[in-house]
Amino acid sequence: MATKKLTAIVIDALEDIKARDIKLINVSKLTSVFDYIAVASADSTRQTKALAKNVIDKVKEVGGWIYGTEGEQSGEWVLVDCGDVVVHIMQPAIRDYYQLEELWSDGIQEFPPLAPKRAKAPAKEKPVAAKAQSKGKGTGKKPATTARKKPDAAKKPSARKPVAKKPAAKKPVVKKAAVKKPALPKTTAKNPAVLKTTAKKPAVPKTAAKKPAVAKTTAKSPAAPKTAARKPTAKRKAAG
Repeated sequence: MATKKLTAIVIDALEDIKARDIKLINVSKLTSVFDYIAVASADSTRQTKALAKNVIDKVKEVGGWIYGTEGEQSGEWVLVDCGDVVVHIMQPAIRDYYQLEELWSDGIQEFPPLAPKRAKAPAKEKPVAAKAQSKGKGTGKKPATTARKKPDAAKKPSARKPVAKKPAAKKPVVKKAAVKKPALPKTTAKNPAVLKTTAKKPAVPKTAAKKPAVAKTTAKSPAAPKTAARKPTAKRKAAG
């Protein structure tokens, strides 16, 4: 069987079971054991086994030979040896770890076809005025300047639409809590350093200090006891 036909059958078998990131690399110049390697990714062990079985069935249908398979029990990495084409069906973690594409990086990737490299654009020629300036540097002559045409006064400049400016995002204003200062007592002093309060002293009740009333007494001379001159009794007369 032609190798090109075998590679096409392998790729179709992998695409039927929705394998991801299929790559076909030509390694015929790097080894004499086989000509191509095909690498594909599967999301689960069940899918890896299904992909390997489909490749085997499709190759056998067209009269191809399967020389051996490996890794069907674990299902993490299944290898199918089709002779000139060796197929590697791997789960993403195993594929990232071993990186078979980098091991065979000197080979030629045929599927998917790589985009052709773009040719570099030729270097742009300098304008005439720049060439004239470079020529006139050594001679001391000023380069000839081309006369500029004056703009036609009749033509009006096209009105440009004003560009709508995006409103600048304002930062949220954090309101500060107004702290009320304690009211100071009103002072009558002009000098603020000395605070004289206008607190009035408590009124002292005025009491009329009256002198104690002195009872006016008329100093009367004590009355002399009047003694009545008693007449001598009759006994005294008899005695006499």
